[in-house]
Amino acid sequence: MNKKDILELKRRFKKDTCTFTRLCGCYVDADRNKITTFGETFLNLEEEEFYKYIEIAKKVLSGTVGNNILNLEFPLEEEGSGGKQQFLMGLRASALKNEDLMEAFFDLVIDNYSYAGNYLILIYHDAYDVMTKTSDNNKLDESEEVYEYLLCAICPVALSKPGLGYREDENRIGPRIRDWVVGVPDTGFVFPAFSDRSTDIHSCMFYTKDAKAPHNEFVESVLGCNSKFTATEQKLTFQNIVRDVIGEDDAESEALFLDIHDNLNNLIPFTDDETAEPEPIPVTPSTISSVLCESGVPDDKAQIIEKTYENIFGEEVPLAEHLVDPKLLEVNAKRKEKLELIHQVENLKQQLEETRSVPVEEGEDGTPAVKTYDIILRVKPEKVGQIHSEIINGQKCLVIPMEENEHAAVNGVNTTV
Repeated sequence: MNKKDILELKRRFKKDTCTFTRLCGCYVDADRNKITTFGETFLNLEEEEFYKYIEIAKKVLSGTVGNNILNLEFPLEEEGSGGKQQFLMGLRASALKNEDLMEAFFDLVIDNYSYAGNYLILIYHDAYDVMTKTSDNNKLDESEEVYEYLLCAICPVALSKPGLGYREDENRIGPRIRDWVVGVPDTGFVFPAFSDRSTDIHSCMFYTKDAKAPHNEFVESVLGCNSKFTATEQKLTFQNIVRDVIGEDDAESEALFLDIHDNLNNLIPFTDDETAEPEPIPVTPSTISSVLCESGVPDDKAQIIEKTYENIFGEEVPLAEHLVDPKLLEVNAKRKEKLELIHQVENLKQQLEETRSVPVEEGEDGTPAVKTYDIILRVKPEKVGQIHSEIINGQKCLVIPMEENEHAAVNGVNTTV
């Protein structure tokens, strides 16, 4: 599922366009006990509940594709009898009305979802009548297919914060009664995937709120798919690989680390067209080799990084944009700016010293005497041969020929004299 597919589904989650048929849920405590389960026709929900449940569903379709949202494919064995994909197909076909299947689904999640606290399992059933679109994206009044799918959201449930409030029964200000509040989804999925505006029963979409620590046990044991790195995990893993090899205890290692990021960033394509998405660039082991060489990483260390990179990521090659940390790019830009300023200051100092330096000679009494000059010239090497003296109006003058487009600086002031 790409960005457009996800947005097409998400835009429909409104009062007038929402087509959820049924919602089921199971509230689980920290000891994995089912506190309560329920099943409702979605359109029969009270208005306040209706909007709250829609907001939760929207969260499952939020975030960045490749980071918070991962596209997963089912292994062939999971599509056979007894496989997880077959189980989800049956759950979808039942439209969440088969109580035995619902209990089996809740049990599957409870047994395989690692969470230290109370949480609410929500699962929605929807049937979206996908309208045909013309080449200019205008909808035609005819159906292309019916996309029937399940959307699951697992939401932490925590006690509200303690505080003071008005106790109406006692007519006084006192401790506020704390209750259990359902939070935004921590984990979720959409099955089957909605790819290129069509049903893809061989794939599903997985959502994680925390891209640093997704619930891979849920991916593998509930969905039956192979876990994948999020973009955040790829970035942090790559940084650890590089730092473990080149070190991080001195300025040289830090500069090398930052230059690697800069060179990776140079791989990311840029387009002025905001409507067009640039083609993503995969960072293969050979690409990493080129980046490390360009960054000046010693050959022995580069080989270790390349081998570790290939062993960890394998065929799941990260994209360049997933490995680059914007904060590190900013740090490196400031570092380079500082170095450039230092370089400019050194150049100015050198020029000043050259301007002020004069040969030392002995005076009549044998003591050092400073020889001074009334005129000191600094010209480009190609100009030296053009300088000559002339008597003008009885005055000896130095003549420096100048072209029309040439400029000069006299005592630091630019002039076109």
